[in-house]
Amino acid sequence: MREFADVRIAYGTSDEYSFVLHHSSGLYGRRSSKIVSVVASCFAANYVRWWGNLMGGTPLRTTPVFDGRAVCYPDAATLRDYLSWRQADCHINNQARRQGRFCTRGAGEASLGARLCSEAASARGDPYNTPYWELVKSGLKPPDAQAALSGSDAGFKNELLFSRFGINYNELPEQFRKGSVVVRRRERVVVKHRDDGTPVERERPGLAVLHCDIIGERFWQEHPDIL
Repeated sequence: MREFADVRIAYGTSDEYSFVLHHSSGLYGRRSSKIVSVVASCFAANYVRWWGNLMGGTPLRTTPVFDGRAVCYPDAATLRDYLSWRQADCHINNQARRQGRFCTRGAGEASLGARLCSEAASARGDPYNTPYWELVKSGLKPPDAQAALSGSDAGFKNELLFSRFGINYNELPEQFRKGSVVVRRRERVVVKHRDDGTPVERERPGLAVLHCDIIGERFWQEHPDIL
């Protein structure tokens, strides 16, 4: 978002991010192929650039490659449906799938997202990957872990996590349950110091990374300028 001022909000989990451009954006003449190629390459370059700083010196084992696609949604309501779907999907799976994306998954999946987001309230309470991976780490083979969770509801999964592994799902960091929301926000920064050493502050545009609910109304009421 520091590179592209037209990006109003970004949402991501793991290595999968969506970048939303304002409907009036004229970036690269609105050529979708140009936007996708440049944004995806910028994302990949920064992924490699900052990996060492954020991963404690752990080297990359393979070359990261990201694909992308652009979709023009017809209105703000449909866009919100898509973002709600993304967050509900994050909460259900608790781990992102291994695919980078730009803006959306595709026009056909947009309508699916609109339907799924109506189920988001119940989905937000039904984790899957956390109990699945805990079962695998405890010694079960992946097919057996899948069978153990097949057809189970949120209550069963949460009880399994707590009784067998001592994990309260609701106390896991919100980053992993809700993903990361990147928004633009003005912040006060020190620009210089007076002769007596006191700081002089000015407002400057900045970025904020939030781990909050974007399915409900509160977030959008607090950030009406995004859309």
